[in-house]
Amino acid sequence: MKRTVAIFFVVMLLLAGTNAFAEEKIAFINMKDILLLSDQGKEASAEFQGVFLKKRENIQNREAELKKMKEELEKQRLVLTETAMREKELEYEKEFRDYKRLVEDSNAEIQRMDQELSRKMIPEILKVVDEVGKRDGYTMILDIGMAGIAYHSPARDISKQVIQEFNKAYKSKKK
Repeated sequence: MKRTVAIFFVVMLLLAGTNAFAEEKIAFINMKDILLLSDQGKEASAEFQGVFLKKRENIQNREAELKKMKEELEKQRLVLTETAMREKELEYEKEFRDYKRLVEDSNAEIQRMDQELSRKMIPEILKVVDEVGKRDGYTMILDIGMAGIAYHSPARDISKQVIQEFNKAYKSKKK
């Protein structure tokens, strides 16, 4: 929906002619940069990184256990009876399913966490963008991360300004 609206506005500007461009004041932001480079984004990224590393370590430990279990299973293959071997194989398969479930659950949790952080931050960032747009008299501020923008002038990228304003708002909110 946002992409369609952005494309619509760009097309309307093109159709309005060159005089409209002289009167319009358009700027660009990069929402991904703002999410990653703002103070709140850096804090969230550090928290996210901690959770990710913990999950990865847990997965690697389970992986090592599975590898060891598989090696023992192969060593015992010739010594065990067929029923004992089948029991060991079933136990290994159960552990492998548990491992796969752990990986899937970890990935889902990390994805949920990422979405939750974005869901919280984006409305706050858009408030700052709105304030900057009104204060500085912009007709339109477009996100260069959205599809449909083939070119933008780096001189009109106000992402750094938005990050500074967002950091101020975040620090005052944090106190």
